[in-house]
Amino acid sequence: MNHTTIVLFGGRSDERHVSVASAQNVVRTLGNVLAWFWSPDGRVHDVAVRELLAHERPFEVDFVQSRPAIFPTLDQALDTLPVDDPLFLLALHGGEGEDGTVQRMLEQRGIPFTGSGSEASAAAFDKQRAKELVEERVPIPDGRIVNDLSRLRNVIDYMLSRHERIVLKPLAAGSSRGLFFLDRGADPTEVEQKVVEVAVPYIIEQFVAGRELTVGVVDGDSGPEALPVVEIEVEAGHTFDYEGKYLGKGTREVCPAQIPESMATAVQQAAVAAHIALGCTGYSRSDFVASPDGIWFLELNTLPGLTTSSLVPQELAACGISFQSFLESQIGLALRRVKARV
Repeated sequence: MNHTTIVLFGGRSDERHVSVASAQNVVRTLGNVLAWFWSPDGRVHDVAVRELLAHERPFEVDFVQSRPAIFPTLDQALDTLPVDDPLFLLALHGGEGEDGTVQRMLEQRGIPFTGSGSEASAAAFDKQRAKELVEERVPIPDGRIVNDLSRLRNVIDYMLSRHERIVLKPLAAGSSRGLFFLDRGADPTEVEQKVVEVAVPYIIEQFVAGRELTVGVVDGDSGPEALPVVEIEVEAGHTFDYEGKYLGKGTREVCPAQIPESMATAVQQAAVAAHIALGCTGYSRSDFVASPDGIWFLELNTLPGLTTSSLVPQELAACGISFQSFLESQIGLALRRVKARV
């Protein structure tokens, strides 16, 4: 099938900086594609590839396009596409780009796109829902949801009565923004205030001590296959938050992880199980902790970062798969998926 590849990036989530960096890596690799920037105000801009690639420090500096918007909304852009046989390569992260909203818009119009469909995306984006779907296959930490932040202190106290340490994170978000830790006996006032300022539903769960591992899964001809395991080593006094992930502050990523083969196999099997349980297609990346009690599932990302420093590209390189080959295979999967529905 002939097609025109459109790399869609940006969006209104606080992960749009990562999205810009992913788009840069994708367009640099594929070359002959269109680049559409979905700006925070909702408008869609056709961006010159050279302008996108010239943008420096994408993780810290907002991308500002020079061309005027070609469409006032993404809905209108999809309804009046100016190209034949479009295919969207989604370089979106977080918010509407990853929670199933954009995927549903494309499905309703029969437009092919990379990554998981709307149902799997929505399920994975809700951390509690993802755990419920995965827990029959992989152990999950004890956790509670706080939708009403006026109840936050009560839930914190309850969880600290059950566990020595807890972690607080937004129920539906990525890139480890808004992540906090509390130890039993510590004053929770400052963390409580910061969570209230974020003003979104939170999940509060037991902190599981162990080795922090992450695994990508890619759909192949014979089904989903796990990539090499990455271990996240965190220096004392640091956490694997946004600065740790993308600015290299206080963390080190070891790929492939220097862990026993039995542990690597167990984590890879758990990642494939999570990918299947959530109904993912294309690719995903799951995060785990390997403790003395076994492997614990934390969360799954349906559109993990594709930047030059992101984990999935590192894993692909570790097993000899070029980034271009990966992208081309994802495009092929997207085309076959739409063709199968016709």
